[in-house]
Amino acid sequence: MNHSTPSASSAFPMVPADRLQQLPTQFFAKLVRKANEQVAAGHDVINLGQGNPDRPTPPHIVETLQKAAENPLYHKYSPFNGYLFLKEAVAQRYREDYGVELDPETEVAILFGGKTGLVEIVQCLLNPGDVCLVPDPGYPDYWSGVALAGARMAFMPLKEENAFLPDYSALSADDVNKAKLMFINYPNNPTAVSAPISFYEETVRFAEKHGIVVASDFAYGAIGFDGEQPVSFLQVPGAKEVGVEFYTLSKTYNMAGWRVGFCLGNREIVRMINLIQDHYYCSLFGGIQEAAAAALTGPQTCVRELVSVYEGRRNALFTELDRIGWKATRSQGSFFTWLPVPKGYSSESFADLLLNEAKIVVAPGVGFGEHGEGYVRLGLLSSEERLKEAAQRIEALGLF
Repeated sequence: MNHSTPSASSAFPMVPADRLQQLPTQFFAKLVRKANEQVAAGHDVINLGQGNPDRPTPPHIVETLQKAAENPLYHKYSPFNGYLFLKEAVAQRYREDYGVELDPETEVAILFGGKTGLVEIVQCLLNPGDVCLVPDPGYPDYWSGVALAGARMAFMPLKEENAFLPDYSALSADDVNKAKLMFINYPNNPTAVSAPISFYEETVRFAEKHGIVVASDFAYGAIGFDGEQPVSFLQVPGAKEVGVEFYTLSKTYNMAGWRVGFCLGNREIVRMINLIQDHYYCSLFGGIQEAAAAALTGPQTCVRELVSVYEGRRNALFTELDRIGWKATRSQGSFFTWLPVPKGYSSESFADLLLNEAKIVVAPGVGFGEHGEGYVRLGLLSSEERLKEAAQRIEALGLF
């Protein structure tokens, strides 16, 4: 009998599930492709379009992992919900930085990076057809979780005249009444603004009134400028009753590749996150958990130095932008800048111009949502010298 194996070219039907067909197009994949084409052609490209930290993880964190990797305890499966010592470490950091008390056992879930939690919470709370309130412009991975749940997004416009905060009173009553979940994100990606505590107080009242769970994306929570520490959603009385906050070590400690994040706050949502993760994962490698705990409980000098570096880069860039006549509001937090495009250009056509004529990569605002049109996002993820050079290349185009 001939048990032949079908060739790779055979017409065996590989039909993806509907949920894959519903995923949003990865807008930034096109941006990366265009940039790579310029690099491949031999051009000196200044890439300010992505959000990948450019500095290494602090040495004391790396050394902790190196030693921990030898511990045979960590060569076995980790506890499904992660080690208690890491949950205690993030609770300590929140107590010291924000005055927030968290029960490590019931109010902390360990995540494979913050992005994972942002997708998982939608799976936990929304059924097909349910409504999620999403900032526009906003981080595109909010869209991914909603699409995978078969839910519907209702957008909250972030407008410059309202300091890039959502105006809850302007939202459709129908959307608000149907909404079960909402995302907020400050310091904000992409607009680089921070939110005052009054905004979080208003958000808690809004969520309580309408029965909407709040998911606060606090990925840039350590990065505030001009002496202002960003406010945590969990600092507001009642926040734990209506929602959770997602925190990550990616930005605070330059640990983007380590994939360590947390869901913090409402214990029922933490329970749900742990439950869904039980079916996906067996928690992070123990050595990484030990190194993450060292980051959170060790000296925070490295964090202050990092924020100082980003603030120096922001100042250097905006000094140049002011000089060439590109007027924009200075970033209040995160490692991004949000700049209006010149008249006569869309965000995408202007980004193409900068890439083709100045060999600079920026992210078109429309990639973050309809209300991102008219802006581009630049990352503060190159040296001050390269940022100044980018401004000089833009100056040579004679646009301003």
